[in-house]
Amino acid sequence: MKCFFEFLGTLVLVLLGDGVCAANSLEKTKGHGGGWVVITLGWGFAVMCGVFIAGPYSGAHLNPALTVGLAIAGKFAWNAVLPYVIAQLLGGFTGAALVYVFYKDHYDATPDSNVRLGTFCTMPAIPNNCRNLFCEFLASWLLVFCIMAFSLPENTAATGLGASGAFPVTMLIMSIGMSLGSTTGYAINPARDFPPRCLFSLVSRREKVSCGWGYAWIPVVGPLLGAAFAALTFNLIY
Repeated sequence: MKCFFEFLGTLVLVLLGDGVCAANSLEKTKGHGGGWVVITLGWGFAVMCGVFIAGPYSGAHLNPALTVGLAIAGKFAWNAVLPYVIAQLLGGFTGAALVYVFYKDHYDATPDSNVRLGTFCTMPAIPNNCRNLFCEFLASWLLVFCIMAFSLPENTAATGLGASGAFPVTMLIMSIGMSLGSTTGYAINPARDFPPRCLFSLVSRREKVSCGWGYAWIPVVGPLLGAAFAALTFNLIY
């Protein structure tokens, strides 16, 4: 049951998150050209919806990096990591597939394959693997570290986090996107990048377009390393 809600929450997260990217980027949508602020707001609210859906039942990790980070910090059982990660990856793929079906006419109307790719997964504004990896590492470290800080008893008592835990995380996602997201597109979550990239690869296989596979490891490795370091630093500090 917990894995089902991780699947469902991640599905909704990617459906709404990739959905706002599609609305902003694809040709002939009514939201075309909405801009970066719209995207960061959309992703923040997407996470909020996923957290409200899955939170009462699975804890709403919705992110393999967060799951691994919590396990390293001793806050989550290691034997549940793999089932959670599989559910998250499947949710990300399904959410991306629904976006593709929903916006199919607009994908067909958009000739630029890089634009279409960008609605599913991240690519760097300036390719530089070392710096791009650092950007994903730092943003993911901040994400996981702050989520752990939100759960401290002192913060829970002060903010009523048990009843409104989705709202601080929503604000955090928006802040990371606006402040640290414009270099790489802030994947900060392998489940929101790798499965949708696979989906794009499948639907565009006849076109033989680039899916950015040479870059694809960075939005996976960077968040996982950042989450691991967040767990270690959190335990060291607190």
